Amino acid sequence: MYYNCLVNIPKNTGKISRNKRGKTTYIEYTYAREYLPEKKYNIARRTTIGKADPDHPGMMFPNPNFEKFFPDVEIPAEGTAAEPVNESRSSCIRIGAFSLVRRIIEDYKLAEHLKRWDDRGKGLLLDLAAYSVIAESNVAQHFPDYAYNHPLMTPQNKIYSDSTISRFIREIDDNDRVEFLNSWNATHDKNEKIYVSYDSTNKNCKAGDIEMAEYGHPKNEVGAPIINYSIAYDMTNEKPLLYESYPGSIVDVSQLKYMLEKIRGYGYKKIGFILDRGYFSKANIQFMDSCDYDFVMMVKGRASFVHGLIMEHMGEFESKRACSIKAYQTYGMTVKAKLYADDDTDRYFHIYYKAKKQASERARLEADLDRMEAEMDKIKGREYKLPKRYEHYFKLTYHKDKFYGYEEREDVIERELQLCGYFAIVTSEKMTASEALNLYKSRDISEKLFGSDKTFLGNRSFRVASSQAAEAKIFIQFIALIIRARIYTLLRKRKAEMPGKPNYLSVPSALKELEKIELIRQPNGNYKLDHAVTATQKVILGAFGLDEEWIKAQARQIGKDIQNAAMPEEQKDDDEDAENEEC
Repeated sequence: MYYNCLVNIPKNTGKISRNKRGKTTYIEYTYAREYLPEKKYNIARRTTIGKADPDHPGMMFPNPNFEKFFPDVEIPAEGTAAEPVNESRSSCIRIGAFSLVRRIIEDYKLAEHLKRWDDRGKGLLLDLAAYSVIAESNVAQHFPDYAYNHPLMTPQNKIYSDSTISRFIREIDDNDRVEFLNSWNATHDKNEKIYVSYDSTNKNCKAGDIEMAEYGHPKNEVGAPIINYSIAYDMTNEKPLLYESYPGSIVDVSQLKYMLEKIRGYGYKKIGFILDRGYFSKANIQFMDSCDYDFVMMVKGRASFVHGLIMEHMGEFESKRACSIKAYQTYGMTVKAKLYADDDTDRYFHIYYKAKKQASERARLEADLDRMEAEMDKIKGREYKLPKRYEHYFKLTYHKDKFYGYEEREDVIERELQLCGYFAIVTSEKMTASEALNLYKSRDISEKLFGSDKTFLGNRSFRVASSQAAEAKIFIQFIALIIRARIYTLLRKRKAEMPGKPNYLSVPSALKELEKIELIRQPNGNYKLDHAVTATQKVILGAFGLDEEWIKAQARQIGKDIQNAAMPEEQKDDDEDAENEEC
């Protein structure tokens, strides 16, 4: 507690020191020195007696310790009876985005899924997730700066230091993560038919003590070990179901089977998977068949088993209005065929053609061919081994390891030029080409989840030095993704309903707008809403079924919570007694 009055900073040479933490400078008093025989030197015993006033150099706000060590100094009467100044709080508290995030946490009952945690642990974990969403960062060292001007979910709105945060992250173990995922998935209806989008990404890692970091097949090659990270997203209910992390050397197509077993272990029965082309393999298809799981899977139009179907039906649907899928400016048709020679089940191949896609793909292919030819012209007569991709398009001539010339494989290039603009989706369940494309396009949400994870949650780098901390960071980011996915989904729906598609209904813009809803500390120590809710903020809140009265109620409660956090316990008891008497 700091008194709401000013006194001169004592001038005891050698006993008064300053300790700056964040934006606040604390005045400390050395009340004793203790000699340590084993180390043969003295250590100072200090305590904080006040904090400096930046507006009045040489002055400070005293606390009770000041009275203890400087009993002869008279504290001014004016202001001593005022509310105590909260030493760790800004005079301006941003409540809008925090209130929304906390509402989603309450709606999803995320705290209840943290069954192994006490109130402090639950609050701190959820605060770190909220910090990732609102501040778009996962840097533990910056969390106290965020907490300085935001409400918190920790008991008494307590702000923990960055060292405490780092220690807390290291203490999160496998049991904590497994228990949360088990509880989170237990709340879902296992008899409901759902489609799950499954996708993965990887993160570069140069820390030497992270066991999962291995050289593999990164999407962006930077020559560093990687960690693979994947998410299963329930497209039907629009929420992440589970995540998994695995060593960087394991390819995505191999990991799918293990994820399917996890899904089956959670008890999901009626389920279909929406998968990218990277997960296509005979073994994966057979395993999904054995689990009785449906699938919607993109396949490459140039793949050998697909381009034959495309060539066979080319010209049958590309300009027929009955085959038009207007939402995507695409034409499509459906045919039945087998995926592989010994496949005992007919699959549904949905073949598509898009004119804009054809133009861009042809331009890209021809530019690639020109670039490869220019490169080969430069190295003629030199010892050089070209990548296999060159051999796909050209007949290469070598003599004693020296490159001498090339000739176009005209049949290959002409076939690929013909296939530009075409793509295919394979489904195990009977549906139209339009239904299959709509289902596959819906996985754009999970794609945006990975974009959010790296770009908007600050998770491009883990900033950890151990496997335990890396796993904990991924766990925290998964909870943050649950929250952010809900914000994205409801804002997207609201934006679709509005004319003009306003830009402020994107997640970053909406959160920035809500951050402008602030509490300002009054002269008596109370926190009050600074100004009325704007029209834009009302639209954003309306996307979540909330209104101005709700945010006003949040402001009153948060202001009271922060004020109470600054009071001594005996003063809180007196205030509660007074409230009871008034009632």
